[in-house]
Amino acid sequence: MSQPEREQALPTARRGGAVWALVITSVAGFMAALDNLVVTTALPSIREDLGGALHDLEWTVSAYTLTFAVLLMTGAALGDRFGRRRLFLIGLAIFTGASTAAALAPGIDSLIAARAVQGVGAAIMMPLTLTLLTAAVPAARRGMAYGIWGAVNGLAVASGPLIGGSLTEHVSWQWIFWLNVPLGLALLPLARLRLAESHGTGARLDIPGTLLASGGLFGVVYGLVRGPSDGWTDGLVLLALFAGAALLAAFVLYSTRAKNPMLPMRLFRSRAFSGINAASLLMFLGMFGSIFLLSQYMQGVLGYSPTEAGLRMLPWTGMPMLVAPIAGILSDRIGGRPVVATGLFFQAAGLAYLASVVTVDASYGSQLPGLILSGIGMGLFFAPASNLVMSSVRASEQGIASGANNALREVGGALGIAVMASIFSAQGGYETGQSFVDGLQPALVTGAGVVAAAGVAALLIPSRGAVAADVVRGASEGARELERVS
Repeated sequence: MSQPEREQALPTARRGGAVWALVITSVAGFMAALDNLVVTTALPSIREDLGGALHDLEWTVSAYTLTFAVLLMTGAALGDRFGRRRLFLIGLAIFTGASTAAALAPGIDSLIAARAVQGVGAAIMMPLTLTLLTAAVPAARRGMAYGIWGAVNGLAVASGPLIGGSLTEHVSWQWIFWLNVPLGLALLPLARLRLAESHGTGARLDIPGTLLASGGLFGVVYGLVRGPSDGWTDGLVLLALFAGAALLAAFVLYSTRAKNPMLPMRLFRSRAFSGINAASLLMFLGMFGSIFLLSQYMQGVLGYSPTEAGLRMLPWTGMPMLVAPIAGILSDRIGGRPVVATGLFFQAAGLAYLASVVTVDASYGSQLPGLILSGIGMGLFFAPASNLVMSSVRASEQGIASGANNALREVGGALGIAVMASIFSAQGGYETGQSFVDGLQPALVTGAGVVAAAGVAALLIPSRGAVAADVVRGASEGARELERVS
């Protein structure tokens, strides 16, 4: 890496140190991750207050997922170009303002619009949390920092239905959005004062690449989120999937030939970068789909209220808070590969166990071992996975690497819900408790198999020394690319 590039990659000032950066980025990441699923358990109350057909209610979830997934790489690229702290503040302000608009929404259409804008803010903010955290924390302590960041984000993803259900049940559905407002207002001045500014390579924004990637992701994610409800043979769903896949293929082809691509395809020549991204996509596919169905099983079949169901999921959803920091320390000492792979196999074992014990009258005690195994697995995955992503590329490319990884996770989550819902519908349904179990069991078996495949992908990641060598080679190739451009 050249001296000017090193200077651009380093933060311009270290204003608050690692602790403030960890607090700010973890809380911001929590808000963005929480809003993926927080609305799901509030939908009946929203329909009662605002009206709307079933497809309108589905769009209160889908609108956020769409804009969030589609714009993650764009948000990271903008941060690299114009300043990561600056764009983080902009994204946080958009997210906080849109949360206020959602809480005050007078009708279902205005709520859907506010959710879409929320996704825009989250897409700008989320990938920059990891980059800003990396810039503030010394390399020797990043594993622990990633562990805490990963635990908080994992808790947000998994506890979304619990928080949404509890607030809706005991206060009102508007509070699932009001919750973000004081947090956002507190974070804005803290981020401005305590986070250091940093940049990527300083290269011009890749407009063609941005348009191709955004259009492709929009088509694929739209097709995945609408497929289960509209039908996989629906003309618009098929058009979205095929057009999205074609645009993503064009993006890959363009990026292999462009002088200054948004996402350099040479990054995927690194086994570490390719392996951890494949593992992340598969992990989120299996995890999102499983949580989506299991939370409904506990309420619809076992008869728990949203709060009761969420509390009974705590051995899974809360376990990362205990395990992830330890996983981060372990990854600092022995490398991320064995920790990530172990976590994924634990998660797969937990899902397989749950598939074997779910019945229409299953006791909570019979489910507990599977919930604990899944929780340990999730906790072991998050921290080392983040560390592997950020350490597999040079400092100036960490922003776009984070954006790409987050985008793949979101696509995996959308794909997981679509695949699991399709398997569930093909084998069972909502008619009776037994029909729900008949659909849930094969879906969980599929989820377990997918997460086990993620574990295999993690085993293909090279050792820590080989990863460092890949980064050095990548830096040399990047320097040659910069020379060619200039």
